[in-house]
Amino acid sequence: MTDNPIKTERRGHVFEVTLDRPKANAIDLATSRIMGEVFTEFRDDLELRVAIITGAGEKFFCPGWDLKAAADGDEVDGDYGKGGFGGLQELRGLNKPVIAAVNGICCGGGLELALSADIILAADHASFALPEINSGTVADAASIKLPKRIPYHIAMEMLFTGRWIDAEEAARWGMINQIHSGADLMVKAREMADLLASGPPLVYAAIKEVVREAEDMKFQDAMNKITKSQFETVETLYRSEDQLEGAKAFAEKRDPVWKGK
Repeated sequence: MTDNPIKTERRGHVFEVTLDRPKANAIDLATSRIMGEVFTEFRDDLELRVAIITGAGEKFFCPGWDLKAAADGDEVDGDYGKGGFGGLQELRGLNKPVIAAVNGICCGGGLELALSADIILAADHASFALPEINSGTVADAASIKLPKRIPYHIAMEMLFTGRWIDAEEAARWGMINQIHSGADLMVKAREMADLLASGPPLVYAAIKEVVREAEDMKFQDAMNKITKSQFETVETLYRSEDQLEGAKAFAEKRDPVWKGK
């Protein structure tokens, strides 16, 4: 469909997803449902190992919820589709790396979308905020995630005041990984994606599951769950050809060839 607000491109093992919904790349219910299908495709395709999510244009990554659509009848508690809002933040079993390439304004649900990625790269002109306070609503996912990602008091200030921060401050608080010029952003995102795509997908899957499941567990409980073979991805890894390949490659002093099985 030429009017599809989500553009995708497969580049080897890398899956690029571009939110292209003029004028600001805001997400309504229909767009969210499409995004859910897109990220489900990424999750379930064994040939795809890494995803990049970005926005079209140079001004907006995503401002989040489409308030105009809401005024026209989209319900804020409506059907967002698979994976919840933006198709990413609640998608079960997504055990592959996701990179957010933030190319501009990133606020509200757009910031929540970026926080759902594993690595965040930003253009030097990108800016971030949680302005929900000004529209009488709560940034629900950000209220859960942000205080765990950056210092508590900074997160609460952003949530309470809705103030904007630039890319430099976001990097200082550890919200984003790297800052690049707008011209270099996708170049660097693709370099990162290619690096990850060359790595061991079963190890990535195990890392993501352990990190996700252990977030609210005591350390020893999480370790016990690993030793008792209760993480499916870890057990898959330990019984895989790739683990044998890693040991052989190390012994033979060569680069491993990962098959993801």
